[in-house]
Amino acid sequence: MDEQAGRILIFAGKGKGCTTAALGSALRAVGHGMKTLVIQFVKHRRCGEHEAAKRLAPELEIRLMGSGFLHPEDSESMEEARRSAGEALETARRVLRQGEHDMVILDEVLFAISSGLISAEEVLQAIEAREPRVHVILTGHSVPPKLAELADTVTEFSCVKHAFHQGTKATRGLEF
Repeated sequence: MDEQAGRILIFAGKGKGCTTAALGSALRAVGHGMKTLVIQFVKHRRCGEHEAAKRLAPELEIRLMGSGFLHPEDSESMEEARRSAGEALETARRVLRQGEHDMVILDEVLFAISSGLISAEEVLQAIEAREPRVHVILTGHSVPPKLAELADTVTEFSCVKHAFHQGTKATRGLEF
């Protein structure tokens, strides 16, 4: 593998595609023999990508670390979400610093920030302390300015039309 400096990419937006794009990057990296870790900050249920990752292990690993959908009106569930996101961030700090993975994807970390579960400053510090050759991808809804400034590439997805808005339920193989 080329030992060039690791890059930071952000895939953001409220449309479908942020996690999918990050997983496409993971697939590409694994195809080049790169060890890749996905840390999921919010999601908590197994989906098709987890089954695919099993087939690509040990080069690709996905760690479910979230507590699921947020319920801001329920202080107990929000506290659980903060705890889970904090644990995911601590895992990310350790993994980024160790440099055992060529690529680390922080899935829905931007959503965790915008929901007040963790701070942008904590994420920024974790990325800045990483092994320099590690590529990092962040996904989620909105991009804090400090992270946008740090990133090499920022891509924003927008939803033009989504089947959910027409009452269609999530479809296996497309949304999970």
